[in-house]
Amino acid sequence: MTVALSITVPVAAPAAEVFAAATDWPGQGEWMLGTTVEATAQGGVGVGGGISAFTGVGRLGFLDTMVITRWEPPVRCDVLHTGRVVRGTGVFEVRPTGPATSDFVWSEELDLPLGALGRAGWVLVRPGFALGVRLSLRRFARWVEAGRPVAGRQSA
Repeated sequence: MTVALSITVPVAAPAAEVFAAATDWPGQGEWMLGTTVEATAQGGVGVGGGISAFTGVGRLGFLDTMVITRWEPPVRCDVLHTGRVVRGTGVFEVRPTGPATSDFVWSEELDLPLGALGRAGWVLVRPGFALGVRLSLRRFARWVEAGRPVAGRQSA
């Protein structure tokens, strides 16, 4: 079974800056709750690039490995989740709303493990997961608006 989640946050920054911030993989630890991220294959840039994210506290958590399947700076990055726990697809999309404003859209289509047990678990986990992503995206917007250092990875 596949489940979907999509959350949008407005950001007072141009699309290119928002995209650069969203794809600053190590920088995600500054705004994504309980997560550290690193680029792997190809430095995490372009189709075929790799990303590895650990979500948890201490050693308790899970590793989410991803491969970039679509790379369209400054508006879109799609990933395929390839880990044991998280499988499915994710999309970072930046929609310009003005010369210095954008909407950042985080979307996931996740394949639930464990059949009926996974579906039942999702009903319980979804509200907390969605809240965590919303909080993280608000932190992201504030981080970008505060002038976080932009890595400038605009192309590959």
